[in-house]
Amino acid sequence: MPTPLTLPRLSWGDPRGPQALLAHGLGSDGALMWRYGVALADAGWHAVAVDLRGHGDAPRALEYGLSAYAADLLGTAPGGGGTWDAVVGHSLGGAASTLAAAENPAWTRRLVLIDPAITLSAGDREIVRASQEQSFADPSIDAVRAAHPDWHPIDVELKARATQRASRWAVEQTSLQNPEWDVRSAAASLTVPTHVVGADPAVHSIFTGELAAEVLRNPVVTMSVVPGAGHSPHRDRPEAAVAAVLDALR
Repeated sequence: MPTPLTLPRLSWGDPRGPQALLAHGLGSDGALMWRYGVALADAGWHAVAVDLRGHGDAPRALEYGLSAYAADLLGTAPGGGGTWDAVVGHSLGGAASTLAAAENPAWTRRLVLIDPAITLSAGDREIVRASQEQSFADPSIDAVRAAHPDWHPIDVELKARATQRASRWAVEQTSLQNPEWDVRSAAASLTVPTHVVGADPAVHSIFTGELAAEVLRNPVVTMSVVPGAGHSPHRDRPEAAVAAVLDALR
């Protein structure tokens, strides 16, 4: 794997509690995982969110392959060192976390994947490209609110800020440098207990159908779906998404 970058962190909860790492999706940042951070802290966890390379305050680089994102995550550890008690990864963060956990099963004791980008079809890639292009065209609070009127005001504010702070070049390169976006072999080799919190296919999900069935052949993988939620359940249906993550970690 590539040489890892040191990722900036923010955290919620008592550092003496069980340790959870939160990895965000493409074009987002660690702060946008706040719903999970708050809920985990309230449940007694210490939740640590990172900004992935090219996003937020993270270092910029030339490499944006999935293996580079995974190497950065493998380079993280709880404050006292050792193994994460859980890793929660959304979309891109889910794909990178899958690679990391497959590479080193001692990295985390449990894995929770939020509508993970295990593989992307041509249609999925076009939806992602169009969505990112729209975000960068107008990364204002007003534009985010108009696109997502049901989101919590904090999500609206943080999404606008995340787009403004992300490297557009890095986001574009994440697509270009992964022409074969596919970590199904890593998902098949997972040995740590893994739960997928899927989006509702009736809204929009990138983890559904034949892909979900294939990944679920691994006996360590289970799945639930958040009804009425699109690709970012923690912003579309936050209470249900948080409940699904907490249930997976009980």
